[in-house]
Amino acid sequence: MKAAYITQTGPPENIHYGELPAPQPGPGQVLVQIGAVSVNPIDTYIRSGAIGMKVPMPYIVGCDLAGTVEAVGPGAEGFRPGDRVWGSNQGLAGRQGTFAEYAAVEAHWLYPTPEGVSDRDAAATALVAITAHLGLVREAKVQPGEIVFVHGGSGGVGSSVIQIAKALGARVVATAGSEEKAEACRQLGADCVIQYPSQDVGAALAEFAPQGVDVWFETLREQNLDQAVDHLRMRGRLVLMAGREARPPLPVGPFYIKDCKLLGFAMFNATPDEQRQAAVDINRWLQENKLRAKIGRVMKLAEAAEAHRLQEENTLRMAGTLAGKIVLEP
Repeated sequence: MKAAYITQTGPPENIHYGELPAPQPGPGQVLVQIGAVSVNPIDTYIRSGAIGMKVPMPYIVGCDLAGTVEAVGPGAEGFRPGDRVWGSNQGLAGRQGTFAEYAAVEAHWLYPTPEGVSDRDAAATALVAITAHLGLVREAKVQPGEIVFVHGGSGGVGSSVIQIAKALGARVVATAGSEEKAEACRQLGADCVIQYPSQDVGAALAEFAPQGVDVWFETLREQNLDQAVDHLRMRGRLVLMAGREARPPLPVGPFYIKDCKLLGFAMFNATPDEQRQAAVDINRWLQENKLRAKIGRVMKLAEAAEAHRLQEENTLRMAGTLAGKIVLEP
């Protein structure tokens, strides 16, 4: 089968596109013919070696997938050949990734693709929607009528936060770097969009939410926790899920005086049951058109190295040339 893989960690140029043996489904596994995959920042961290995670070599990159069940291994329940499925959390903990024509995936990491949802949209939704759901539902326990703030509302996670928070009945404030990205946030349902290059974020927030926000969902790699705590209301929740090397100061006094909570999590630590609970809601919202993929670029699987370069330019160097997910198709 064709696959995008590495034989050693390093720059995007280390990604080869060529033939590897097609996997066979082992006990509890499902063989999926890949229809689409998407690129996540963590894919680039693992490929570069920035995350010291043990991976098999040759290692197929990628976490997300969507496609069609080709075969079912012994003991794998819930799926049969021909079923359309999506999932994430591959390429981690010794598992092979998804950037290939086929992937053997443990059944508990797969979910049925709703009717009318394309492989492209399912793959683009996978990791980012599960991440947003874990942060908003499991961690912050967002309630109807609350105000949620998210940085970078037109990005992968940010766009999912906007939509899921709205589906939960919250009001949403998002930041954006341009009028085009601001309009994308409005189309996703944001009640207030702040263009940070030309607007004072603090002043705009104070005007929209004078009592503060209930949930501050932080997606930036370098966080300003002073600003976040300033704008949290009494018993507000600060959600952190990015910035592996970040060491920002925390204004302890203002934080505890407001009875605030600090909630940190990594999506790939969530159990299969926790991720499945998220997937149930995600599938319902996809069917109800309350959640849709924010796709910034569609490329061929053979262009995996270029896709990784594009992702790094925007994640690490803030190029601003990408709004949404990069999707690759075989």
